[in-house]
Amino acid sequence: MQHITKAFPGVKALDDVHLDVHLGEVHALLGENGAGKSTLMKVLSGVYQPDAGEIILDGKPMSFLSTREAEKAGIAIIYQELNLIPQMTVAENIYLGREPRNKLGLVNFAKMRAGALAELQQLDANISPNARISQIRVGEQQLVEIAKALSLRAKIVIMDEPTSALSETEAQKLFQVIHRLRQSGVAILYITHKLEEIFAIAQKVTVLRDGRHIGTIDVQATDSTSLIGMMVGRELRELYPKQQAPIGEELLRVEGLTIGHPTQGKRTLLRDIQFNLRAGEILGIAGLMGAGRTELLMTLFGAPPAPVVGGRLFLKNQLMNIKTPTEAIQHGLALVTEDRKLHGLFLTLSVQMNVSIASLKQAVRFWLLRRRTEKNMVESYVQQLRIKSPSLAAAVETLSGGNQQKVILAKWLLTKPKILLLDDPTRGIDVGAKAEIYQLMNQFAAQGMGIVLVSSELPELLAMSDRILVLNQGRLTGEFSREEATEHKIMEAATKAISKAERKEI
Repeated sequence: MQHITKAFPGVKALDDVHLDVHLGEVHALLGENGAGKSTLMKVLSGVYQPDAGEIILDGKPMSFLSTREAEKAGIAIIYQELNLIPQMTVAENIYLGREPRNKLGLVNFAKMRAGALAELQQLDANISPNARISQIRVGEQQLVEIAKALSLRAKIVIMDEPTSALSETEAQKLFQVIHRLRQSGVAILYITHKLEEIFAIAQKVTVLRDGRHIGTIDVQATDSTSLIGMMVGRELRELYPKQQAPIGEELLRVEGLTIGHPTQGKRTLLRDIQFNLRAGEILGIAGLMGAGRTELLMTLFGAPPAPVVGGRLFLKNQLMNIKTPTEAIQHGLALVTEDRKLHGLFLTLSVQMNVSIASLKQAVRFWLLRRRTEKNMVESYVQQLRIKSPSLAAAVETLSGGNQQKVILAKWLLTKPKILLLDDPTRGIDVGAKAEIYQLMNQFAAQGMGIVLVSSELPELLAMSDRILVLNQGRLTGEFSREEATEHKIMEAATKAISKAERKEI
């Protein structure tokens, strides 16, 4: 890719960018949110056409007017934002637009399911080809996206944050697939915010900043400090700036929480969960995908994925029965969901409306919404959280991932929460935005807020948590203080075998 330039109304997304990629190479693309990484890859895959510059493939100038044209040329892309149709099955999504057909021209569903199963098995993904996308978890959807791209047998595969929703085990399986693809001569363009992944799988790394090419270097010739400096144009002394806050009174206590299964009556999603949370404490929740982390937070927030069949919840020693998110908000709980775009934001609405949506009563007088009051409420938190937006009227979908996440935090801060539930809050955002989120967590804890942090990144949990609980197949299998916790201990608790008696219960 030579001299690639691409502008949108009010912003120059790419400015004279160069990128050289070789077959049999994993080439990482690094940069903060808004640096131009995804835009560059969308130009390569035919989603966008460049305003200037050219693409040269196998020595020949190419121009792609659609993703279909790029696919025919051997380029496949796995999007960060999942590009699946929820109402269709896994197999139908994998072969969408290129379904195998029989002699009569009808779709050969048996062949399609068998092909989908083979692609999923390559990833060691235990997902039924017949399952509808809407019925499987975000991490499983990510694996379907990967299987879909691999089924194209492309010679250039673009992976945009492919592990953002994957567990550590699933990510390692993906790395094995990447290694096999590389050995077979496939080129991998790999976008990630996780620096450790670059050193694990990539040979070269290109850094973009503000839509410009900053540099391309051999991975073996650099380190994380240098890469961060190239990315953000400044030195980040600490990736995880944890500050110790004074631990105060007990805010939350859970006793014997048990949740049924939505479809299998004899099973449970969570069983006999017990823990407490104190003011100023950051309580980490670790576990593999499907361990029950998200289900736990949803239940605390009054939105259990299945009926609660046992247990008690206390807020400041008072027994509570929270049945809806509205009641949870009234009692001082707030939830930053795992999928910010699906469950956390109204993408086409303005920044102002997204921030104020849970606190509109504060701006209502005599049954009328006072827009000036609403604007003043929102403005103070936008400034406090340093949300970068052209204006409060800008649609939230135009913001970078890190700023979208801060919009969600601003929304909940307006409700004056005492307990903040965070479900993978730094998923898919760059190191600079992550550091800002961590600083905000420090501030909230220092103000006496209790924080429950679910994260798929063990270094994040180890660095930011005062205490860590480990879930394994819906059971609490470990609890470690900040001093005791190690990656080995957490993974051991997260993967330890469940006894036959316990397995029958869950």
